[in-house]
Amino acid sequence: MAKTTKTTKAAGAALDAAAAAAKDAKRLSKTLPKQHAKKLRSVADEARDAAQASKKTVARQPRKVEKEALAAIARLDKAVDKAEAKLAAARKSAAKKRASDAKKVAKKEKDDAKKAKASAAKQAKSATVAGADEAVEPGLEKTPAPESAANPAQPAPAESEDLSTLTVLQLRARARDAGRAGFSRYTKAQLIALLSS
Repeated sequence: MAKTTKTTKAAGAALDAAAAAAKDAKRLSKTLPKQHAKKLRSVADEARDAAQASKKTVARQPRKVEKEALAAIARLDKAVDKAEAKLAAARKSAAKKRASDAKKVAKKEKDDAKKAKASAAKQAKSATVAGADEAVEPGLEKTPAPESAANPAQPAPAESEDLSTLTVLQLRARARDAGRAGFSRYTKAQLIALLSS
């Protein structure tokens, strides 16, 4: 039976540690993105190969075997640390991107709300102005002067031409004065047709 020395035992422990580290690294590589996992798997394969030294080699050169196993473990630890750092950086970057996207969405919603509010205020203002144009106090009504009296040199224009120069609000006022009903949603052309008939 072969005699086991301290160096042989140390070499055997280093080989066992290299095998365990290679197994852990393979397990970790399954959780990493492809590019990082590929590099880690290759280093884990090297450590596994270093851990598979024969008993004959361990008995003849225990210090060399131990040194190679420890170097493989060191390379593997370095690769694992690097992969974990890249994974943490990728997670941090993804979290920042999600936060940035959330801020952009919130800003867009805020801007849309401001635009909607401004649009509503503008519509309310225009409705108020339109209502003020239609509401004429009874004592302040102007009676238009006959056009033939205002400018006797020009002949009076035809009624349809006169109506086409008026605004929709003015046409509605004329329709109201004429006693017509149901014209509130008529277009300008419809109002002209209603007044000229």
